[in-house]
Amino acid sequence: MAFTGVIARYRPLLDVPSHIYPVTLLEGDTPLIPVPRLAEELGGHFDLYVKFEGMNPTGSFKDRGMTVAISEAVGRGVQAVICASTGNTAASAAAYAARAGLRAIVIIPEGKVAAGKLAGAVAYGAEVIQIQGSFDDALSLVVSISEHHPIALVNSLNPYRLEGQKTAAFEIVDTLGKAPDWLCLPVGNAGNITSYWMGFQQYHGIKHSGLPQILGVQAQGSAPLVLGHPVEHPETVATAIRIGRPARGEQAMMASEQSHGRIIAVSDDEILVMQRRLARNGIWVEPASAAGLAGLAHEVKAGQLDLKGLQVVAVCTGHGMKDPDIISQSMPHPKIIPPDYSILEKVIEGDK
Repeated sequence: MAFTGVIARYRPLLDVPSHIYPVTLLEGDTPLIPVPRLAEELGGHFDLYVKFEGMNPTGSFKDRGMTVAISEAVGRGVQAVICASTGNTAASAAAYAARAGLRAIVIIPEGKVAAGKLAGAVAYGAEVIQIQGSFDDALSLVVSISEHHPIALVNSLNPYRLEGQKTAAFEIVDTLGKAPDWLCLPVGNAGNITSYWMGFQQYHGIKHSGLPQILGVQAQGSAPLVLGHPVEHPETVATAIRIGRPARGEQAMMASEQSHGRIIAVSDDEILVMQRRLARNGIWVEPASAAGLAGLAHEVKAGQLDLKGLQVVAVCTGHGMKDPDIISQSMPHPKIIPPDYSILEKVIEGDK
């Protein structure tokens, strides 16, 4: 049977109004990829999987929530949507608005959005406005605008976003037959960690599928939930989680506590090392997507996690094409040779 998107597949489990009018790009049904060699590198003796959300239509997990948020807005006759974004939300909102024939307005912090993400928003026809401020400033502005104008806010403050995003938890259980022992994932605005916990709790109530412990991971330069206070000027190469005031911060802390997990911070170097390790296992993700696994590696190395015999799922939230500059800036220039067999042979033999 062909997959028809997360609303069609999980509609009875979504808390959505009757007026919803499905707008889909066939999001969801992303692969749960075993990565045994990476598990071995991290200490072995456990099963490790990557939920690769970069395989969604616009290259990130945001599509799961956006299909529901846009579908609800269309159902009540809204003609325009707005969001603040560090990039992925912008591309997703623009794509689903285009699909529905709606006007999309995207507010981004000046100079803080990866080119691949900004290009997506522009390509899908969004009106992109940069502000001289942070993501948190942008979010405050779009909330105010949506309160005074007939424009639907589609950031993760919109509860329908979470309804869509929780379907990733359903898919993990449907694939494994139960919840994993640990789930590790990046934490930025904190909507995703909140929605995964919602999904696992809901499925456990229905299927007795168990509940994972959750390891949420922030970047050290942008770690308000670890520090216990907002970060006024967050900085990290992981642009998708460069957020100093998470909109769902309280729910994220609740998810980590209720799951008997925790939220930690790792350095940019640890994130970039894990991005490269994932790529060597055939999975290219944007830097923020590697944060969850970087946190897992950090905790294992510190002796804080004993994973022997357990199942672990790492959520990789966005594709590497979202932020190619990180790779292109650090990669060596390719060798240039004449079109000569013997020279090529010497080069190849020399690389052994």
